[in-house]
Amino acid sequence: MRDIDLKTLRLFVAVCEHGNMARAAQDEHIEPSAISKRIAQLESDLGVPLFTRSRRGVQPTAGGSALLEHARSVLFTMERIASDVAAFGGGLKGSVSVCASASAIAEALLDDIASFMRLPAHQNIRVNVEEAVSTELVRMVRDGVVSLGICWDNVGLEGLEHRPYRRDRLAVAVHRGHPLASRASVEFAETFGYEHVGLPPSTAVHRLLRRAAARAGHTISYRAVVSNFDAAFRVVAANLGISVIPQEVGEAYARLLDVRIVPLADAWAERRFVVCFRALDTLQPAAQRMVEHLAEHARG
Repeated sequence: MRDIDLKTLRLFVAVCEHGNMARAAQDEHIEPSAISKRIAQLESDLGVPLFTRSRRGVQPTAGGSALLEHARSVLFTMERIASDVAAFGGGLKGSVSVCASASAIAEALLDDIASFMRLPAHQNIRVNVEEAVSTELVRMVRDGVVSLGICWDNVGLEGLEHRPYRRDRLAVAVHRGHPLASRASVEFAETFGYEHVGLPPSTAVHRLLRRAAARAGHTISYRAVVSNFDAAFRVVAANLGISVIPQEVGEAYARLLDVRIVPLADAWAERRFVVCFRALDTLQPAAQRMVEHLAEHARG
């Protein structure tokens, strides 16, 4: 198969978005016949039809839809590459890509990164932050997709270097009228009699709670499984269940919603986070500085 050039991918995406080759050609300042020729060559190279054609226009086939997803990703990556490299010509001192768990982002990470960027020596450093579950972000660091990962230390970090970051403690979010609301702390085993609001099974918190319940010979009864902390707190505020969440995140929501935050007394409820990377001496100077900055905040 011949290499697919970016111009052809860009035209393919334009046709998909317009559903019409003539309109795509107008936007791309090219003749419709030239687009048609490129699409036909692309179909020949890939060995599959990419569009179904009708009097109303064109629609991507199943193969075309699969290519569209990849094409958008490739074009976005190429734009990022061009932007990041061109920025060095304007005086940018570096670019740091960070992937972090939901807990790290919801707690102190964004504040720590903001304090890093506010330093005069770092004013020309660009930072990109995205969220992923711990196992996925560790894979992204290993594969070189991102420079730094911030996650709970109870994941497989084999082959990576890491530095300590912050700690947190898990707590139980309950409605203010719940029987546990007046407690100063609670053992996790005391929550088994209540329905929980949980995060997806892929998250580190879900796996931790499942193992803790199994050690106690119990299973957790979930009234609802939601995608993020915000949704969990809203279900708790509706008095439909309780939820195990990071205490620091919970205290912020408690000021806004009708919930109470009760710390878990179990020893395993205290978690340690790390900054992980492939090798410190291979990181760009900007990324090395961020590792030092985050480790310094952890010590503080």
